[in-house]
Amino acid sequence: MSKMIYINLPVKDLAAATRFYEAIGCEKNEQFSDHQSSSMVWSDTITFQLLAHDYFSSFTPKKIADAHATSEMLLALSRDGREQVDAIVEAAAATGGKADIRERQDMGWLYTRAFEDPDGHVFEAISMDAAAVPAEGEG
Repeated sequence: MSKMIYINLPVKDLAAATRFYEAIGCEKNEQFSDHQSSSMVWSDTITFQLLAHDYFSSFTPKKIADAHATSEMLLALSRDGREQVDAIVEAAAATGGKADIRERQDMGWLYTRAFEDPDGHVFEAISMDAAAVPAEGEG
């Protein structure tokens, strides 16, 4: 089996969160979804498992962080170009998220924009030309 990552995220409104993740490019895997969770496939190796708060709480004794007030993590999603970075951020804003929660970064070889999902989880959309990365000491 390939190494995979499943990112379990607590969500207040499962239906709204599912729509949001579909809008940013995920596909819902019905086989692993039900009334308390949505399995949202980003790629062959990355899945966002959206869990209603009560269900998420059954996996941890810790309090669920309010991601609108507390930074819990930063997830970076690679895109194939600037246009795709802009498109995912605009889709996020159009479906209940928040676009450009910090300044855009444009270093020529690296372009990033950040957004939040409706529950406040923070994402960076990035496009990078690895061949154009400056050599050490070149800035």
